[in-house]
Amino acid sequence: MMHSVPPPHVANRLGRSLLATAAAILLGACTSTAVDDNFSGARQLSRERLGVEPTWLTSDEARRQAEANVEALLARPLGADDAVRVALAYSPALQAMLYEGAASAAETAQAARLPNPVFAFERLARGEGGARELEITRTLSFSILDLLLLPSRLRLAQTRQEANRLALAGSVVQSATEARRTWVRAVSAGQSLRYVEQVKATADAGAELARRMQAVGNYSKLQRAREQAFSADAVVRLARARQEAHASREALIRALGLNQVQAARLTLPERLPDLPAEPRDEAGVARSAMAERLDVRMARSRLELLAREQGLGDITSVVNGLEIGFTSKSDTGLASLKGYDLSVPLPIFDVGDAARSGAQARYMAALNRTAQLAVDASSQLRETYGAYRTAYDIARHYRAEIVPLRKLIAEENILRYNGMLIGVFELLADSREQIESVVQAIDAERDFWLADAALQAALIGKPLPATENP
Repeated sequence: MMHSVPPPHVANRLGRSLLATAAAILLGACTSTAVDDNFSGARQLSRERLGVEPTWLTSDEARRQAEANVEALLARPLGADDAVRVALAYSPALQAMLYEGAASAAETAQAARLPNPVFAFERLARGEGGARELEITRTLSFSILDLLLLPSRLRLAQTRQEANRLALAGSVVQSATEARRTWVRAVSAGQSLRYVEQVKATADAGAELARRMQAVGNYSKLQRAREQAFSADAVVRLARARQEAHASREALIRALGLNQVQAARLTLPERLPDLPAEPRDEAGVARSAMAERLDVRMARSRLELLAREQGLGDITSVVNGLEIGFTSKSDTGLASLKGYDLSVPLPIFDVGDAARSGAQARYMAALNRTAQLAVDASSQLRETYGAYRTAYDIARHYRAEIVPLRKLIAEENILRYNGMLIGVFELLADSREQIESVVQAIDAERDFWLADAALQAALIGKPLPATENP
């Protein structure tokens, strides 16, 4: 520790540096600006990729407006796009993500700021009574190292903010994808339930007819038992279909964040949308810029972040403190002393080699993870498109081939029944098979729309397992 009076030009230069630094912090590291920028980035990506913007409810008026918008959407059967709008404008889960993103942005902005200067006051007394002598020391100190590294810290904070923006955008995409997929499941479950109820009705009719025919001696016990067994199986299947419809509806309610009153008002379309006339072109999907995927951009942002942290760590691992303090000392009966003190840790026991080695290892690990992610992203896109195209072909086959053929068979069997060439049980059995083919067609359409949502998520960069169970 040393004390001396600094030259006037040195003091002036240091004072100007402090003022410039304070101005830079006030103008360039505003927390509210960082928070707004992060949300604006997520909103822009959502608008470009999803066609829907998230809404951040930061006031009572905004919440009331969101509730009014939800009520307007619930006044009619809720479509898939409307479900996404509700999830991104009202869901408490998404609002929690937005506030968590704001907290991350604020923490990053705070980390880039200089620590506050420290003021120390010391008062010492010598002697007693009227002969007391006082010694008063006032010191104002701050870290020169933090001041010198401020530009590097600001660049590091900008890189972290970019990572925060990408993470927030990923949360928005995930919420939108989940809302769309739960909507598909809920609609398809309700659609299937109505056809399963028809199967149960025909099974009950067959069982009752078999009972009556056995009673008059026109039907054997074995034939009646077969019809009763089918009716009993239909009871179980109907119970499961009802539970599936109820569970999928509740999952949709949770994804949208609806309260009990809103949930009671929720109505869904009676059927899934028609299949598109043509599937997405594989070449067009393959041409999708991998660099625009969120997961790839997040990996590259993390790699850049680690590179900047490593560069900063190479300095701080050796010299992790450098402080200057301006001191004023007053003694009774003596002229005041003014000067400064400079303190720096000496790298004797820790020269920073372990910290530098760890930073280098983390960077190389991130570099290899980024390379592997590029491989995984390309493979996942091909796999997801394969699942999408298979689901499309199966759904199209059901609608274009299987269901029309079953309908034709049913029409021919009605003619045969009217001509007394077949009996009523054959007609009922054929009716059940026709209904079953329609249920399977609904399941195939559900799988297609789930695969379509998965493909869209893969193109954006939040891939879902291509073989995920519906």
